[in-house]
Amino acid sequence: MHLLKDRLSAGERLNFFALSRLISPVSVEMYALRGGFSGFWLDLEHGMATVDQIRSAFISARAVDLHQFVRMAPTGYQDVGQYLELGAGGVMAAQIDSADQAAEFTSWAKFPPSGVRGMNMSGVDGGFTTRSSSEFYANANDEVFVAIQIETLGALNEVDEIAALSNVDHLFVGPSDLSIALGNYPDFHSDVLWEAIQRVSKACSKHGKSWGAVTPDALWAERAVDLNCQIVSMSNETVALKLGVDAVKDAFQEQFKD
Repeated sequence: MHLLKDRLSAGERLNFFALSRLISPVSVEMYALRGGFSGFWLDLEHGMATVDQIRSAFISARAVDLHQFVRMAPTGYQDVGQYLELGAGGVMAAQIDSADQAAEFTSWAKFPPSGVRGMNMSGVDGGFTTRSSSEFYANANDEVFVAIQIETLGALNEVDEIAALSNVDHLFVGPSDLSIALGNYPDFHSDVLWEAIQRVSKACSKHGKSWGAVTPDALWAERAVDLNCQIVSMSNETVALKLGVDAVKDAFQEQFKD
Protein backbone atom coordinates (compact mmCIF):
# COMPACT_ATOMS: atom_id res chain seq x y z
CA MET A 1 0.00 0.00 0.00
CA HIS A 2 1.32 3.44 -0.89
CA LEU A 3 2.25 5.81 1.92
CA LEU A 4 -0.54 8.12 3.06
CA LYS A 5 1.52 11.19 2.24
CA ASP A 6 2.18 9.88 -1.28
CA ARG A 7 -1.53 9.38 -1.94
CA LEU A 8 -2.27 12.89 -0.70
CA SER A 9 0.54 14.33 -2.81
CA ALA A 10 -1.02 12.62 -5.82
CA GLY A 11 -4.25 14.53 -5.12
CA GLU A 12 -6.39 11.67 -3.84
CA ARG A 13 -9.40 12.36 -1.63
CA LEU A 14 -9.62 9.87 1.24
CA ASN A 15 -12.47 8.99 3.59
CA PHE A 16 -11.38 8.58 7.21
CA PHE A 17 -12.98 7.78 10.54
CA ALA A 18 -11.73 8.32 14.09
CA LEU A 19 -11.43 6.05 17.11
CA SER A 20 -11.40 7.42 20.62
CA ARG A 21 -13.48 5.49 23.18
CA LEU A 22 -13.66 1.98 21.69
CA ILE A 23 -10.15 1.43 20.37
CA SER A 24 -10.05 -2.23 19.40
CA PRO A 25 -9.39 -4.50 16.41
CA VAL A 26 -13.15 -5.07 16.20
CA SER A 27 -13.81 -1.37 15.61
CA VAL A 28 -11.16 -1.23 12.90
CA GLU A 29 -12.38 -4.35 11.15
CA MET A 30 -16.06 -3.37 11.27
CA TYR A 31 -15.33 -0.12 9.44
CA ALA A 32 -13.07 -1.92 6.97
CA LEU A 33 -15.72 -4.54 6.20
CA ARG A 34 -18.25 -1.86 5.25
CA GLY A 35 -15.85 -0.53 2.61
CA GLY A 36 -15.16 2.95 1.31
CA PHE A 37 -12.78 4.07 4.06
CA SER A 38 -9.08 4.60 3.45
CA GLY A 39 -7.99 4.99 7.05
CA PHE A 40 -8.55 6.31 10.54
CA TRP A 41 -6.91 8.39 13.24
CA LEU A 42 -6.63 7.56 16.91
CA ASP A 43 -7.84 10.43 19.06
CA LEU A 44 -5.41 10.31 21.95
CA GLU A 45 -6.05 13.95 22.79
CA HIS A 46 -9.52 13.21 24.19
CA GLY A 47 -9.52 9.44 24.49
CA MET A 48 -7.22 7.21 26.52
CA ALA A 49 -5.80 3.86 25.46
CA THR A 50 -3.33 1.32 26.70
CA VAL A 51 -0.18 0.50 24.77
CA ASP A 52 -1.69 -2.87 23.84
CA GLN A 53 -4.86 -1.22 22.51
CA ILE A 54 -2.84 1.17 20.37
CA ARG A 55 -0.58 -1.59 19.09
CA SER A 56 -3.57 -3.80 18.26
CA ALA A 57 -5.26 -1.01 16.33
CA PHE A 58 -2.14 -0.51 14.22
CA ILE A 59 -1.73 -4.25 13.60
CA SER A 60 -5.38 -4.44 12.55
CA ALA A 61 -4.94 -1.48 10.22
CA ARG A 62 -2.03 -3.17 8.47
CA ALA A 63 -4.06 -6.38 8.15
CA VAL A 64 -6.99 -4.65 6.40
CA ASP A 65 -4.95 -2.09 4.42
CA LEU A 66 -6.08 1.03 6.23
CA HIS A 67 -3.87 4.06 6.78
CA GLN A 68 -3.71 5.44 10.30
CA PHE A 69 -2.17 8.19 12.38
CA VAL A 70 -2.38 9.51 15.93
CA ARG A 71 -3.81 12.80 17.13
CA MET A 72 -2.03 13.91 20.27
CA ALA A 73 -1.35 16.90 22.47
CA PRO A 74 1.98 18.57 21.56
CA THR A 75 3.37 17.98 25.03
CA GLY A 76 6.11 15.37 24.78
CA TYR A 77 9.05 14.67 22.53
CA GLN A 78 9.14 11.10 23.81
CA ASP A 79 5.46 10.44 23.03
CA VAL A 80 5.95 11.12 19.32
CA GLY A 81 8.81 8.63 19.04
CA GLN A 82 7.00 6.01 21.06
CA TYR A 83 3.86 6.19 18.90
CA LEU A 84 5.95 5.89 15.74
CA GLU A 85 7.82 2.91 17.17
CA LEU A 86 4.47 1.30 18.04
CA GLY A 87 3.61 1.47 14.35
CA ALA A 88 1.85 4.80 13.87
CA GLY A 89 1.88 5.93 10.27
CA GLY A 90 2.08 9.49 11.45
CA VAL A 91 1.34 12.01 14.17
CA MET A 92 -0.94 15.03 14.31
CA ALA A 93 -0.61 17.83 16.86
CA ALA A 94 -3.72 19.30 18.46
CA GLN A 95 -3.98 22.79 19.98
CA ILE A 96 -1.06 24.36 18.14
CA ASP A 97 -0.85 28.13 18.65
CA SER A 98 2.06 29.24 16.46
CA ALA A 99 4.42 28.28 13.66
CA ASP A 100 7.26 28.00 16.18
CA GLN A 101 5.30 25.49 18.25
CA ALA A 102 4.39 23.55 15.10
CA ALA A 103 8.05 23.47 14.04
CA GLU A 104 9.08 22.10 17.43
CA PHE A 105 6.46 19.35 17.25
CA THR A 106 7.47 18.30 13.74
CA SER A 107 11.12 18.13 14.77
CA TRP A 108 10.25 15.38 17.26
CA ALA A 109 9.09 13.14 14.38
CA LYS A 110 12.23 13.51 12.25
CA PHE A 111 15.77 12.23 12.66
CA PRO A 112 18.65 14.72 12.32
CA PRO A 113 19.38 16.85 10.44
CA SER A 114 15.67 17.49 9.83
CA GLY A 115 14.72 17.05 13.48
CA VAL A 116 15.77 15.78 16.88
CA ARG A 117 14.18 12.33 17.05
CA GLY A 118 16.32 9.75 18.81
CA MET A 119 17.35 6.67 16.83
CA ASN A 120 15.93 3.31 17.82
CA MET A 121 15.55 0.27 15.57
CA SER A 122 13.60 -2.02 17.91
CA GLY A 123 10.11 -0.78 17.07
CA VAL A 124 7.65 -1.58 14.30
CA ASP A 125 9.04 1.15 12.04
CA GLY A 126 12.50 -0.37 12.35
CA GLY A 127 11.12 -3.82 11.57
CA PHE A 128 12.06 -4.91 15.11
CA THR A 129 15.73 -4.48 14.07
CA THR A 130 15.26 -6.42 10.80
CA ARG A 131 15.61 -3.34 8.59
CA SER A 132 19.04 -2.19 7.51
CA SER A 133 20.14 0.66 9.75
CA SER A 134 21.33 2.74 6.81
CA GLU A 135 18.15 2.11 4.82
CA PHE A 136 15.94 2.95 7.80
CA TYR A 137 17.82 6.18 8.51
CA ALA A 138 17.72 7.15 4.84
CA ASN A 139 13.97 6.62 4.47
CA ALA A 140 12.26 7.01 7.85
CA ASN A 141 11.86 10.78 7.68
CA ASP A 142 10.09 10.53 4.33
CA GLU A 143 7.81 7.73 5.54
CA VAL A 144 6.38 9.59 8.54
CA PHE A 145 3.21 11.63 8.02
CA VAL A 146 3.11 14.83 10.10
CA ALA A 147 -0.03 16.95 10.45
CA ILE A 148 -0.83 20.13 12.34
CA GLN A 149 -4.34 21.00 13.47
CA ILE A 150 -5.68 24.46 12.74
CA GLU A 151 -8.14 25.06 15.53
CA THR A 152 -6.87 28.11 17.43
CA LEU A 153 -6.66 31.79 16.49
CA GLY A 154 -2.89 31.62 16.83
CA ALA A 155 -2.63 28.77 14.32
CA LEU A 156 -5.07 30.49 11.96
CA ASN A 157 -3.15 33.76 12.11
CA GLU A 158 0.08 31.93 11.23
CA VAL A 159 -1.43 29.33 8.89
CA ASP A 160 0.74 30.45 5.96
CA GLU A 161 3.92 30.09 8.03
CA ILE A 162 2.81 26.68 9.34
CA ALA A 163 2.00 25.40 5.85
CA ALA A 164 5.44 26.56 4.70
CA LEU A 165 7.29 24.37 7.24
CA SER A 166 9.28 21.68 5.45
CA ASN A 167 8.41 18.96 7.99
CA VAL A 168 4.65 19.60 7.74
CA ASP A 169 2.74 17.39 5.31
CA HIS A 170 -0.85 18.26 6.14
CA LEU A 171 -3.08 20.76 7.92
CA PHE A 172 -6.24 19.49 9.60
CA VAL A 173 -9.16 21.70 10.59
CA GLY A 174 -10.92 21.09 13.88
CA PRO A 175 -14.20 22.95 13.26
CA SER A 176 -15.51 22.74 16.83
CA ASP A 177 -12.55 24.39 18.56
CA LEU A 178 -11.98 26.77 15.65
CA SER A 179 -15.65 27.80 15.80
CA ILE A 180 -15.34 28.45 19.51
CA ALA A 181 -12.24 30.57 18.89
CA LEU A 182 -14.05 32.52 16.18
CA GLY A 183 -17.20 32.94 18.29
CA ASN A 184 -19.63 31.07 16.04
CA TYR A 185 -19.95 27.65 17.76
CA PRO A 186 -21.98 25.52 17.04
CA ASP A 187 -22.89 27.13 13.70
CA PHE A 188 -20.54 25.20 11.43
CA HIS A 189 -21.96 26.88 8.31
CA SER A 190 -21.26 30.47 9.35
CA ASP A 191 -19.40 32.78 6.98
CA VAL A 192 -16.69 33.52 9.54
CA LEU A 193 -15.76 29.84 9.80
CA TRP A 194 -15.70 29.33 6.05
CA GLU A 195 -13.54 32.40 5.56
CA ALA A 196 -11.07 30.77 7.95
CA ILE A 197 -11.25 27.45 6.09
CA GLN A 198 -10.61 29.24 2.82
CA ARG A 199 -7.44 30.67 4.40
CA VAL A 200 -6.31 27.14 5.28
CA SER A 201 -7.04 25.87 1.77
CA LYS A 202 -5.22 28.81 0.18
CA ALA A 203 -2.13 28.33 2.38
CA CYS A 204 -1.97 24.62 1.55
CA SER A 205 -2.34 25.29 -2.16
CA LYS A 206 0.41 27.92 -2.03
CA HIS A 207 2.89 25.62 -0.29
CA GLY A 208 1.96 22.30 -1.92
CA LYS A 209 0.45 20.75 1.20
CA SER A 210 -2.78 18.81 1.68
CA TRP A 211 -5.51 19.56 4.20
CA GLY A 212 -8.33 17.68 5.86
CA ALA A 213 -11.02 18.17 8.47
CA VAL A 214 -13.52 16.69 10.82
CA THR A 215 -16.72 17.14 8.81
CA PRO A 216 -19.81 17.80 10.97
CA ASP A 217 -22.35 16.91 8.27
CA ALA A 218 -22.63 15.89 4.61
CA LEU A 219 -23.18 19.42 3.29
CA TRP A 220 -20.13 20.63 5.20
CA ALA A 221 -18.07 17.80 3.69
CA GLU A 222 -19.19 18.66 0.16
CA ARG A 223 -18.25 22.29 0.61
CA ALA A 224 -14.87 21.34 2.07
CA VAL A 225 -14.14 19.00 -0.84
CA ASP A 226 -14.90 21.88 -3.20
CA LEU A 227 -12.02 23.67 -1.45
CA ASN A 228 -9.76 20.63 -2.03
CA CYS A 229 -10.17 18.96 1.36
CA GLN A 230 -8.43 15.59 0.91
CA ILE A 231 -8.97 13.82 4.24
CA VAL A 232 -12.70 13.79 4.93
CA SER A 233 -13.13 12.56 8.51
CA MET A 234 -16.84 11.89 8.76
CA SER A 235 -17.43 9.67 11.76
CA ASN A 236 -16.10 8.11 14.90
CA GLU A 237 -17.06 4.90 16.62
CA THR A 238 -19.17 6.70 19.23
CA VAL A 239 -21.25 8.43 16.57
CA ALA A 240 -21.52 5.19 14.60
CA LEU A 241 -22.74 3.31 17.68
CA LYS A 242 -25.27 6.03 18.51
CA LEU A 243 -26.64 6.00 14.96
CA GLY A 244 -26.76 2.21 15.04
CA VAL A 245 -28.73 2.16 18.30
CA ASP A 246 -31.08 4.82 16.92
CA ALA A 247 -31.61 2.72 13.78
CA VAL A 248 -32.44 -0.34 15.87
CA LYS A 249 -34.94 1.64 17.93
CA ASP A 250 -36.53 3.03 14.77
CA ALA A 251 -36.79 -0.47 13.27
CA PHE A 252 -38.36 -1.85 16.45
CA GLN A 253 -40.22 1.26 17.52
CA GLU A 254 -43.34 -0.69 18.57
CA GLN A 255 -41.26 -2.34 21.28
CA PHE A 256 -40.17 1.02 22.73
CA LYS A 257 -43.61 2.50 23.26
CA ASP A 258 -44.68 3.14 26.81
